[in-house]
Formats: sequence, C-alpha cells, structure tokens
Amino acid sequence: MHKVKISVIMAVYNCEDKISEAIESILAQTYQDWSLIICDDCSTDDTHKIVLSYQQRYPNKIIALKNKINSKLAYSLNHCLQYAEGEYIARMDGDDISLPERLEKQLEFLLTHPEYDVVSTAMIPFDENGEREPRISKEIPNKYDLLKNPCFNHATILMKKSVYDALNGYVVLPRTTRGQDYDLWFRFFAAGYTGYNMTAALYKVREGIGDLKRRTFKTRLQAAETALYGYRLLNYPLRYYIFAFKPIIAGIIPQRLMYMYHNMKFSVNSNKAE
Repeated sequence: MHKVKISVIMAVYNCEDKISEAIESILAQTYQDWSLIICDDCSTDDTHKIVLSYQQRYPNKIIALKNKINSKLAYSLNHCLQYAEGEYIARMDGDDISLPERLEKQLEFLLTHPEYDVVSTAMIPFDENGEREPRISKEIPNKYDLLKNPCFNHATILMKKSVYDALNGYVVLPRTTRGQDYDLWFRFFAAGYTGYNMTAALYKVREGIGDLKRRTFKTRLQAAETALYGYRLLNYPLRYYIFAFKPIIAGIIPQRLMYMYHNMKFSVNSNKAE
C-alpha cells in the first residue's frame, strides 16, 4: 500500500463556519502526495459532521478522528500523529488557509536542504477587516530566540516525522494547554535540531482581537511555567529568567492595546527580515 509523503495534521474545535475553507485549501495544493488527518475535539457545533462529509468524498485522502472527551490541542495533535504515515508532517489549523504552493515549496526546501529538520513559512494575518502585513520570522533561529517568541510559525511547519517521533510528539500537561508549540521548540533545540523560516508568505492565519481574549490569566501563568521549564532545559543564564514572566505582564495591558502592539511588533520584525 502506498505511503504518502506528507501527513497533514489538523485539530479542530467549533469551527463549522471556517473548516471547509481550511480543508479546501489543502485539497487545492499543487503537491498532492499527502493525507489530511483531522481530529475533532468534541465540538458542540457541526464541525465534525462537515469533516465526515469531506472524509466520505475523499476517503483516500482524509482521515476523520474524534476524541472521546474534550482534551485540548496537544492531545488532539498527538491523536493525529498516531495515524500519520508520511515521511514529513505538516501542521494546519482548522480556521486558516494554506496557499496552493505551500506544501510543494516546503517539501522542495527540505529535500534540497536536508541539514534542516523543520521549515516554516511567513504568514499573512487576516480578519473580517482584511489582510495585514506578512509576518516574517528570522531565517535561522537559535535557542536564544525563544526568549522573544516561539521562533517558528507553528501552524505553518513541515517537519521530518523522525523528529516528531524522537521528541515523542507534544507534551500533554496543564501548562501546555495553549503553549504546546513553545514547549515543542524548547525540546527541539535541546535535542540539537535546526530549523529554517522561509520568507515566502504561504499561509493565511485568521487572527483578531478575539484571539487575545482567549488568553486568560491562567493560560498566561501556564505560559510562564513552560518558559521556566524551557529555560532550565536549555541552560539559559539566570539573568534571562525575567523574560519568562512576559505573558503575565502582557495580561495586565488592555487587550486592544496589546492587539495593536502585536501587529506593530511583527510589522517591524518583517521589515528587519527583509
């Protein structure tokens, strides 16, 4: 039986009005040797019903899973990984859009540059008001870049499956409820892996002020806990530990101001990357 080259993993929850567009963007890829594994985390709307309808239409391309209880993102992604057979694993969120050449260009990069273990792309934030400036990250980040941000745009990554296997996927703990990607990158660098950020914007991320509202004080405390774990893992000097409390400090600032700052920060970073 043919094994696909790329397994795309997608965890979804209550995105019935957006999931079709996300799935269609994968179906429209110029590179077609892939399977799409979608895990529904006990949605209370029609998300899973829509996913099942696509699975019935594309039985050789789409695998539909559902958790027994609501278990959050890290668990759902691990559930997907159990069914992933591709040599490479791509991430995708259920409310975002992959541009048509995304998988083709990422796979071409990793095949041409086998020294890298993961590649992510620049991404275009958008909401009901339209698109904003592409978000471009540092091309070759190192472990100290995690002091500023998670280094790679998690939803855009294409990673070698062997790396996911070596890292045992995602850590499922209360502290990784929203920071599972941050935790992954700490362990990624600690294991000696390297990654690359493409400057091409091949992914559209749906992002509005509502996303900041989901960052509760509890999840900010958990983010600080994950940061402290990672700092110890990577043997950061003690003088850097104050950076671990950035999420908590950010929670004190009004959400609209944080939203404006967030967009301004990445716009400046994009200009620097150019």
